[in-house]
Amino acid sequence: MSVSTTNTAATPFPVLGHIARDVSRDINVVFYLLTIALTALVLAVKTWGLVALTLTAVALVPVIFVLLIWVTLP
Repeated sequence: MSVSTTNTAATPFPVLGHIARDVSRDINVVFYLLTIALTALVLAVKTWGLVALTLTAVALVPVIFVLLIWVTLP
């Protein structure tokens, strides 16, 4: 017998589902999430220094590429 006895499928990212549901209810949640992300980045830079800022920039490169392609499409 397995540990889980429910028949529901496991979602890969349950937190993202909750966030998407909250954003659909109230758009101001986006600003709260941006504030939390910026605070986490500041604390990471304070803890680990420039390495945290560099890794964040490297992780955001695909996002910026997608935004640039989206802006330049006719």
